[in-house]
Parts: sequence; structure tokens; C-alpha cells
Amino acid sequence: MRIVVAPDSYKGSISALGVAEAVEEGFRRVFPDAEVIKAPIADGGEGTVEALVSSTGGHYRQTMVSGPLGAPVEAVWGVLGDGRTAVIEMAAASGLPLIGFDQRDPLRASTFGTGQLLKAVLDAGLTRVILGIGGSATNDGGSGFASALGVRFLDDEGRELPPGGAALARLARVDLSGLDPKVAEMEIMVACDVDNPLCGPRGASAVFGPQKGATPEMVETLDKALGHYGRLAAEATGRDIVDTAGAGAAGGLGAGLMFFTPAKLRPGIDIVLEAIDFDKMVEGAALVITGEGRTDFQTAFGKAPVGVARIAKKRSVPVVCLSGGLGEGYKSIYAQGIDAALATPDGPMSLEECLKAGAPLVAEAGERLARLIKIGQAI
Repeated sequence: MRIVVAPDSYKGSISALGVAEAVEEGFRRVFPDAEVIKAPIADGGEGTVEALVSSTGGHYRQTMVSGPLGAPVEAVWGVLGDGRTAVIEMAAASGLPLIGFDQRDPLRASTFGTGQLLKAVLDAGLTRVILGIGGSATNDGGSGFASALGVRFLDDEGRELPPGGAALARLARVDLSGLDPKVAEMEIMVACDVDNPLCGPRGASAVFGPQKGATPEMVETLDKALGHYGRLAAEATGRDIVDTAGAGAAGGLGAGLMFFTPAKLRPGIDIVLEAIDFDKMVEGAALVITGEGRTDFQTAFGKAPVGVARIAKKRSVPVVCLSGGLGEGYKSIYAQGIDAALATPDGPMSLEECLKAGAPLVAEAGERLARLIKIGQAI
């Protein structure tokens, strides 16, 4: 029996690789001779580097970069098993978890460290990169990112602007003369699951600014500054992408990527599954087990388990979603190619208890699933 285990992480509890290992442990209690293929996945957010490195037999690297507010951060990134594709997470350099709640400052936070990570990829001789842009602490339109690659953002006296989105209100000129020419030769695949434009009521500042600490007054300030930046960046690059879907992702990093690099924005799970050649993994499998921390009505809108099911169904392989919890509307995933959904808890318990006992609960649930399969074989 060949089983493919392809879960996302259970956020706050256990990594995607940890989930896959726990499912395998439980499953082998019933089917000790089963062939279990572990393929931890992610959708471009936190955990993408670990999922892709572990699934492809790659390796990790570390680079010291500037954090969201300028403090040094040692960011981990990876090289996939093919030896030519890098994977980096914006969150590792410019993410909310890197600063305390009371330190959040979307007016000053910068994506400079994320640009330094891409520069490290270039310096390593790699020209193909997967970039996950979830979990940002920034609202600078990707200007910090571009600065790290050589773009200069100048005021009307020719001075470089300080970091952050608020300073962009004083932008007078975008100087592209120092942009590293190797950037144009890169293949940059951006894992992006939002379609927000850069500005306006659905823009980066209005929709995502508050979770980064922006007050209503800050949102107004940042939105105007990004609008001004967008107009001047479009003039400098010849790329008018302010209203393009995804431009507002990650505090406008989506726009910065489209302005200054040849990046392509795509759904994160699609990029990840292609990178690990998931279609080939599924070939000849009897069952695919996927999962996430909580499955509800939102899962049906393209989250990781649905992406897994879409590929499995092309090969007529049944799919079970094994998740930390099942919420309102979870049955909508049945119309998306998932055949059954199970929760890991084996009885009433608090969320805190579930988070602490992640791996044992997943292993027990994996065993219960295997026993149900064994019953089905006997009927």
C-alpha cells in the first residue's frame, strides 16, 4: 500500500514535517509495511522553506539581514534538492513575529531585509527563487526591498528617503541606475494568495495595515503615500501595476516586485506542489492524506488541502483531510475533491491542550484512520 502524506502545518502547534511524521507513525501501527511518502507542504506563508527543503532533500542557509525596524536578524532560507532553486520567506526577514506587539510601526517598517535575502540568493549564483510573502510587518510598497537591490528613492533635494511607507509621501524621483542587472535575469515565483490592489479601500494600507498596528489616521497617511509612490514608480519603470491583482499583498511588496523585478505572482500552493513534483508523487498511490490546523468554509477557497486534492483527483486517488479541528462549513471541501475529513482530538479538550499535544494527537488520529481503512478492506 502506497500512502502519500501531504499536510500543511498546524499553526502554533506542529510543523508540516512534524504532522507528516506523526501520521506515518500512527499509520504504521496498523500497516507496518506500508510505503509512506512524506510530502510536507505550505501555501507560501510561514513554513514554506521547511516544507520545500524537506520534501525535496534540499539544504538550509542563513543570512544576517536587517529586520523590519532595522535590528539585525539571522534569516534562514533554503536551496531545493535540484540545487538551482532557492526558497525564501518574507516573514524571516520582514515579518510581524520579529517585533513585539507594542513595537509595531507600519509607518517605518521596511522590507529591506527581504531584498537582502534575494541579494544573498544572487550572490550564491542562483537565479531561480520561490518567494513566500505572507506574514509581513511592513507597508512600504516594497521600496525597502528594491533599495537593497540598488534602487534609490530620492526626495526633491536628491536625498535618499528613510525606510518605511510614510516617507514615500516625500518621494520625488525613483533612480533605477543602481539596480543590480542580474535581477532582470531571475525567475522569481511569488507565492501570493490575495488579489488586493496597492491603494484604495481594498488596498494594502486599508485591509492589512490595522493588523500591523496602523490607526485609521495612519491608514490614510500610508494609502496616500503608496499612491504617490505608485505613480512615480510607474513613470520610472513603464509598468503601471497599481491596480493589478496582488499589488497590495504584503504591504505592497507585491507592487514592488512587479515594478522592479520579473516576478510572477501565483497561488502559493500551486507553486509549492509544482516545486516538489507532487503529481509524480501521487502516481500509483492508494491514498493521499492531507490536513491543516483548522478546516472550515475558508479551506474550499483554494487553501493547501484543496490544492493537494485537485492533483490527486486527476489520478483518481482518494483524499482524506486530517486536521486539528473542523469548523463551520468544512463539508464544502467535499465538492473540492476531498473524500473525508477527520479531526485529531479523540475527545473534548481545550485549544491549549490540543496545541500542546499536537504530535501525539496526530499519531493517534493516523492510527484510527488506518484502522477504518483496514475494516473497509475486510468488508
